[in-house]
Amino acid sequence: MVNQNSSSTLSKAFNWLSIAFLVYIVLVAVSTVSGGFKLASGGSEGAKEIFAFATNPLVALLLGALATALVQSSSTVTSVIVGLVAGGLPIGIAIPMVMGANIGTTITNTLVSIGHIRNKEEFRRAFSASTVHDFFNLLAVAIFLPLEILFGILEKLAASLSHLFIGDTDLSLKGYNFIKPIVKPTVNVVKDAVSFLDNTAAGVAMVVVGILMILFAVTYLGKLLKQVLVGKAKELLHSAIGRGPLVGIGSGAVVTVMVQSSSTTTSLMIPLAGSGVFTTRQIYPFTLGANIGTTITALLAATAITGAAAEVALTIALVHVMFNVFAVALIYSVPVLREIPLTLAEKLAHIGSENKTAALGYVLGSFFVFPGLIMLAVR
Repeated sequence: MVNQNSSSTLSKAFNWLSIAFLVYIVLVAVSTVSGGFKLASGGSEGAKEIFAFATNPLVALLLGALATALVQSSSTVTSVIVGLVAGGLPIGIAIPMVMGANIGTTITNTLVSIGHIRNKEEFRRAFSASTVHDFFNLLAVAIFLPLEILFGILEKLAASLSHLFIGDTDLSLKGYNFIKPIVKPTVNVVKDAVSFLDNTAAGVAMVVVGILMILFAVTYLGKLLKQVLVGKAKELLHSAIGRGPLVGIGSGAVVTVMVQSSSTTTSLMIPLAGSGVFTTRQIYPFTLGANIGTTITALLAATAITGAAAEVALTIALVHVMFNVFAVALIYSVPVLREIPLTLAEKLAHIGSENKTAALGYVLGSFFVFPGLIMLAVR
């Protein structure tokens, strides 16, 4: 018994050390992407040329959605966007990309619902519970992207907040930044490893290595956190759903922060919906909380950026937070708006349960074919 307890303690300690290491890898990766982008682009002028194809907000939006659907992680994509912004990507392009990442991340729980496809009623319930997330995010983008293009509300608010923390005032945190000296040696190792290439190629190589590091770290971080916390997360999920929308939203955010993945949080709920334990209406608020909780990764990534780019990196991370918080506050508090995602999800689920091909067509078309075709058309 003593040996068994000792082995369990060592296993838990190893898991937590691994989590700390993977968080470090995320910070190193974001700095690597930022440094590589600067090197490849030759500064801000080069950056403008590289992203000329995405000057259209619609292209930027679809690029974010498509990238997230392909890697199945909004945390990964938003972390990369933070690094790219620090390297010169204009905020005006990055904001639609972040919004697109919100759309793309919903594919995971929609794919989970396909697992119920053999049972018509189970599939209808599961597909409805998964696609309510899709329609909420689409509605949020339909409301906030035009407002952002016209008035820049999110960018201005986020920029004001980030300046309070990283600005020219006495409250600046630059002098207290301990991240840079910790990550710089590892970033330099990557930079030295590709130094035999010319500047552009070396920069591209650094961006690719940084993205691969983020993919690796976020994937295994999610798995480890699930091992350590998923039992508590499931308990919280079961106790929260059905206790009211505010508790549901709060619990969804907490669970997502715990497991560092909105995909994990929302996917946990789909089997419960499919089996009839909870309705789409009951699960809906928990899903919205997951949207808020997933923004923690971009904030973490922003702490890896120092110097002149620190403020703009924090700005895009805060835009991600504000977009999700404001969308939940507005849409869920207005009854007419609140019912739109529910109504559309239930109608689509009814069609999908009657015609499985239509359901599969929705998944492939919405997340891959349609974004790809639109991007090609408007470029």
